[in-house]
Amino acid sequence: MNKALVDELIEFSLSAGISGREEKIRDLVISRLPGVNYKVDNVGNLVVELGEGNESVAIMAHMDEIGLLITGITPDGCLTFRKVGGFDDRLLLGEHVNVVTDSGVVDGVIGITPPHLGGIQSAENLRIDVGAHNKEEAEEMGIKVFDFAVFKKHVSVLNNRYLSVRSLDDRFGCVALIYVLKNIIKKSLKKKIYFVWTVQEEIGLKGAKAFVSRNRIDMCYAVDSFACCSSLTGPVMCGKGPVLRVADNSAIASYDEVKKILRLANANGVPVQIGVTGGGTDGSTAMEFGSKMVPVTLAVKYLHSQAEYISLEDFENLTKLLSILLEK
Repeated sequence: MNKALVDELIEFSLSAGISGREEKIRDLVISRLPGVNYKVDNVGNLVVELGEGNESVAIMAHMDEIGLLITGITPDGCLTFRKVGGFDDRLLLGEHVNVVTDSGVVDGVIGITPPHLGGIQSAENLRIDVGAHNKEEAEEMGIKVFDFAVFKKHVSVLNNRYLSVRSLDDRFGCVALIYVLKNIIKKSLKKKIYFVWTVQEEIGLKGAKAFVSRNRIDMCYAVDSFACCSSLTGPVMCGKGPVLRVADNSAIASYDEVKKILRLANANGVPVQIGVTGGGTDGSTAMEFGSKMVPVTLAVKYLHSQAEYISLEDFENLTKLLSILLEK
């Protein structure tokens, strides 16, 4: 087990940042960049540009995670919220959360009516309880509308092969881009390469749309999650290599480019899976603006839950494959 890798993935995953509030993740990425120039665009995407040439390639990973946006404070001091991103309402019931404010993090819980009192509680009526007796006390704790909350995150390393922690989607992608950037920064590149850490992917690929609308891209690799393991996704599983996400609800990958990636992977001894899943990736937005695209992903078990997990070996093969693709 690569302890340094595990520690870095954990650090990125434990950092909080829902869609629209990615600033902590962006600062963390910037702190790990290997002495390169970068820019933050109008919508908050972080961009590094390398190389020169007629061909332009973008490699993207999103910084945001699913969570809760604080929408108000009730007279009795509880917090109302709305979901940000798609996840099962059942995850909310009885959950511990961190409420992120400008002045720090406040502990909270989402309570439910106990079975002793009867009835079935609707998720629409759930509130975050921070222990305040009234609205004024909650405000004194530094809480206000437009703060956000994330599920409290617990880390498990399973069998020295798998890492499980909430928000691996897509923090592993953020880390992967850093690793790949370091791998190729001193290479002689014959094309322009954009490394893009995007915002607001979970609510409609907003950051990626903003980037590709202003930058001409010939090829896009979206580094994101592949929701496995179900009847829809077939034999794709954690531990068998990165996944070429050839089709999902948003787009179908370039057939010619998929064949090229498979040839390169085979020639370099990198195991690769091919799969179809649901959802969408930043790559689909590039396609809408005339780019070829292939999402190069990791199989993630229990996606969009507190138990998300990936294979550490898959991650290492992912960064190897992406480095090869950008050098060729």
